[in-house]
Amino acid sequence: MSTILELLCSARKNRSITRSLCAAFLEEWSRWTPDTRIITRDLADNPPPFVSEQWIAATFADDPEGLTDAQKAVLAPSDELIDELTAADVIVMATPMYNYGMPAALKAWFDQVIRIHKTFTFDLSRGENPIEPILSGKALVILSSRGEGYFRPGEPNASMNHLETHISTCKHFLGIDTDPHLIHVDFQEFGDERHRASKEKAHQSAKALAAALSQGQKSLVSEA
Repeated sequence: MSTILELLCSARKNRSITRSLCAAFLEEWSRWTPDTRIITRDLADNPPPFVSEQWIAATFADDPEGLTDAQKAVLAPSDELIDELTAADVIVMATPMYNYGMPAALKAWFDQVIRIHKTFTFDLSRGENPIEPILSGKALVILSSRGEGYFRPGEPNASMNHLETHISTCKHFLGIDTDPHLIHVDFQEFGDERHRASKEKAHQSAKALAAALSQGQKSLVSEA
């Protein structure tokens, strides 16, 4: 039985494009593989705490096995999020682009799960690349929405896309060894025919991707 970690990041509920896209993806996935376990983490409803001085001290304590009760408490949210991440075979991030980057709640999630001794090791004997991920073998699906458009590589706004590019930079800490699967809806702020067509195409692509991945086609990469 496979496990999906669903990360919902939009502050909107009823009018959220990414939540709707994610629901379509999971509905199609479950149609093909109904016994899939789905872990839902609504980051907008329950945002992870920001990294603090106490968090850093506990994370980098000289004796990780000898933490105080206070240190264990400050790391408890991180432990819970890492357990969910570790259990997942597929991570589905349903996230809007806010100010050309991640929503703060999603960035806070990354900061809580990218953690020494848990998701990566650090060893200076490795030379210029001392960091090595611990997790591996997972797939990543990014379902995004953007107010504007033309954010693909080579397009006019490509240099302003700090959402998918930031996620892709950090993906190896999540156990992602392959390219993420990208599906997005553009031109939300315009509300014109381009937006309607983009949304329709994204929903079709999400369903096709879910059907393919649920049947084991791990090498498939989609970009709507």
